[in-house]
Amino acid sequence: MSGDHTNRPVHGTAAGDAYVALPPTAVDATASGPTRLIVAWPGFDPPRTASALATAIPMTGVPVWRVYLNLPGRSPGGLGSGAILETESIEAYCAALENAARRLPDALAEIRRDLGVPDGPVGLAGFSAGAAAALLAVAHGAVPVSTAALVAPVVAPARAARAVEKRSGSERAWSEHAVALADRLDLGARAADIAARCVPVLLVGGAKDRVVPAREITALRDELRRHGGQAESTTFRMGHALAAEPGTEPRPPITEAVRVDGVLTDWFRDRLATLAPGAAAEAAPAGGPVEANGETQPMERRHGSWSSGAGNVPGARTGAGLGRGS
Repeated sequence: MSGDHTNRPVHGTAAGDAYVALPPTAVDATASGPTRLIVAWPGFDPPRTASALATAIPMTGVPVWRVYLNLPGRSPGGLGSGAILETESIEAYCAALENAARRLPDALAEIRRDLGVPDGPVGLAGFSAGAAAALLAVAHGAVPVSTAALVAPVVAPARAARAVEKRSGSERAWSEHAVALADRLDLGARAADIAARCVPVLLVGGAKDRVVPAREITALRDELRRHGGQAESTTFRMGHALAAEPGTEPRPPITEAVRVDGVLTDWFRDRLATLAPGAAAEAAPAGGPVEANGETQPMERRHGSWSSGAGNVPGARTGAGLGRGS
């Protein structure tokens, strides 16, 4: 482990996977409950590593530790969604997600020891495959989770593969075993388990995403609600990636990442923080309007959360708040 526990990132290894931990340096908010850290996983598309995700979505305004943890078994060069058509690749993908969820209790124990953070619930975040791993961890229920915010989660590997087949003109070459593994990671089929954990969930999609279409995000939201879960969704005019290729090293964040960082920051601040007096009067990040449910709405900041004129909904109009039909 390396780093300064007061105001510098801490680098370490937990349950065999490298992590980058950003300390709680927010000056306009303090943690308001027992959650003292958020764990976030990167994806198989950019950003592909913990350090790249930490740069893309630092959530600096959230007054708890944000710990970016590599997915298990990842190669340094990453594995893009385009490789999902091969048996070896989909097996590696499934193993990474299931091992991430399975190792989370051990990883948290080591992270807490390294950072001196007491036991308690955690927030979860992730991008693409990492977002799917976070939802899988919620479904497992092995650790208490206070809230989760997921960007472009791969809802169903089989549907993601079909999307790749369509645009590449190639056909997948999955073994029967690979098909079974992918089916096991269909998050729609896990909706009842996820909803049963009573974890407020934010799902962020991209209107131009060709790996995880926005309709899959809203369909998962609706399925979680159907089972009694607390779920919101928002859609930006963006594709799948949140960083430029190769997405393995820290780089200045792209516009899409800045937008998403603002929404995730507000989601966690609303649930995990108490704002200092006058702290809410901040400008919205660059990026212009967002699109959700087929509508385009301007963004504006209102008392620490994003609004589109339809209530305090993070980032865009979702058509409904928690516990309400859309």
